[in-house]
Amino acid sequence: MIKSVLVTGGAGYVGNVLTPQLLAKGFKVTIYDSLWFGNTLAPHPNLTVVEADVRDTRRLAAAMKGMDAVMHLACIANDPSFDLDPGLGTSINFDCFEPMVVAAKAAGVQRFVYCSSSSVYGVSEKPDVTEEHPLVPLTDYNKFKGMCEPLLFKHQAPGFTCVTIRPATICGYSPRTRLDLSVNILTNHAVNKGKITVFGGEQMRPNLHINDMGDAYELLLTVPSDKIAGQIFNCGYQNLKIKDIALIVRKVVAEEFPERKEIAIETTPSNDLRSYHINSDKIARVLGFKVKRTVADAVRDLCRAFKSGKLPNSFEDDRYYNVRMMKVLKAA
Repeated sequence: MIKSVLVTGGAGYVGNVLTPQLLAKGFKVTIYDSLWFGNTLAPHPNLTVVEADVRDTRRLAAAMKGMDAVMHLACIANDPSFDLDPGLGTSINFDCFEPMVVAAKAAGVQRFVYCSSSSVYGVSEKPDVTEEHPLVPLTDYNKFKGMCEPLLFKHQAPGFTCVTIRPATICGYSPRTRLDLSVNILTNHAVNKGKITVFGGEQMRPNLHINDMGDAYELLLTVPSDKIAGQIFNCGYQNLKIKDIALIVRKVVAEEFPERKEIAIETTPSNDLRSYHINSDKIARVLGFKVKRTVADAVRDLCRAFKSGKLPNSFEDDRYYNVRMMKVLKAA
């Protein structure tokens, strides 16, 4: 039974939703995070925060002692952040990955959950991209995310359960909200600029509410090992064109701010060609996972966060934007 879990990158966007959820369910949680974006996690008797770099394998190995599970979220997230310093991105997203897995196994960790990305599929014309679909990454970020997966499964063994999850693009409010993700970007513009600019629009993107992401990650800690050992799971919900996301955003923002004038939608060309339609039947069939929330719910949550002052200075503050914050930090 998994009782203690170390979460790399656990002070980030998803971690700020997942960590309180795990604590509420009685897990002992250790966060191992560089804290480049600060720490907004509330203190808790079962929470330990270690400010450290995942590339420091010796320190990470020490933190893993006594842990039942490791959930690996930490990475240079998204293409622009990776491209800012490819050497940094490679060192964090790939070079230190297998040493981390080896250290976890040596420390007696029972379960290693690798949080990959559905972006590893790149562009696909297939109507449904399942876990067996070949990986055709368009960028180094996508490529290295995918290359870590076989390195993990190399170490799958009795007593060391390895599983990979490929989540869709996350959306919705977190105490450490990112406003550089598609649904969140469009909502910020609609609420605070009164206008949405759609880049391209025909690209198909899978989406997942951040709280559903938390539920899926928790599930991977609680299901029997034989159901997930050596397995890969897609995790997405609504596969939508960017232009259709814009229409959802406009509708929900109009409902939440009825006093506002109608939000204009402008379309402009884009060089971001990533487009894919993921199929998440396997995680439902094998693990019984079902989402509870929609893209519209994520937009509504963000609207209410803006209303209540939880996301001040949403265009000016660098902490909402990974690339801008990394430039400020001169991360290396």
